[in-house]
Amino acid sequence: MQRLEKAIKITMLAVGVMGIVVIYSGFFFLQFNDDYGFTLPWYFLVSPWICVYFGLEQAQQTASVNWLVSRFKLKN
Repeated sequence: MQRLEKAIKITMLAVGVMGIVVIYSGFFFLQFNDDYGFTLPWYFLVSPWICVYFGLEQAQQTASVNWLVSRFKLKN
């Protein structure tokens, strides 16, 4: 069972990284090429990061969430 979970995590991580490269390169291509007049919606840019998140180990997921919360925490 652990081998299956590890294989799934590696697959999610690989799909996420490839998705980031493909979607972001397409986004920047469409953003700077006025011939097409089309941009990608924001949720297409977020979706590969979800795969990357679930491809990380649990400790790395917790550290990522803590880092994200600290970055967007309002400072008084």
